[in-house]
Amino acid sequence: MKKAIKLSTFILAALTLLTFSAKAQDREGFRLSVGPEFGLPVGDFGDAYDWSVGGSIQAEYPILKNDLYVTLNAGFSNFFAKDFNGISGEDLQLLPVKAGLKYFPVGNFYVQGEAGVSFLTNKDDIGATKSATFAYAPQVGYQFNLGGKSYLDAGVRFQGNSKFTDNGSSNNFFGLRIAYGFGL
Repeated sequence: MKKAIKLSTFILAALTLLTFSAKAQDREGFRLSVGPEFGLPVGDFGDAYDWSVGGSIQAEYPILKNDLYVTLNAGFSNFFAKDFNGISGEDLQLLPVKAGLKYFPVGNFYVQGEAGVSFLTNKDDIGATKSATFAYAPQVGYQFNLGGKSYLDAGVRFQGNSKFTDNGSSNNFFGLRIAYGFGL
């Protein structure tokens, strides 16, 4: 999984560099995107969980010349517990809800920042003392025009979540989102 994320990041960066002079697609008006998300836990969080899979839906509304958007993102992520000597822990399930800004500095390349809350759906199963945590997620990505107001949104992000337990540590991961988007 680590190799897949690294390869995806490299491909995204290479395509972005090749298309800096590309004309921006039609990004007028309210837009929605939906797609799968994959994650790789890091730090102490990576000691207990291997990887994650989930999905999200994102709404975007332009506030400045179709270059700056307000975003609202909601989704689901399942983090798969690691096996220790044949004993598997409980998977961790999150419902992140975030709001933020998405800016297109050049062409279809964007930078995005979001903050919000991650709700733990299985708090008791994993021994967490909190039902919700603060979440933040800086992201970079590229939108590939599919014709008309349709696009493919590929983004790489770092997401930080505060502690799930009183004595725990932050729960961070690198994520990849590939979504189909369309204008309304």
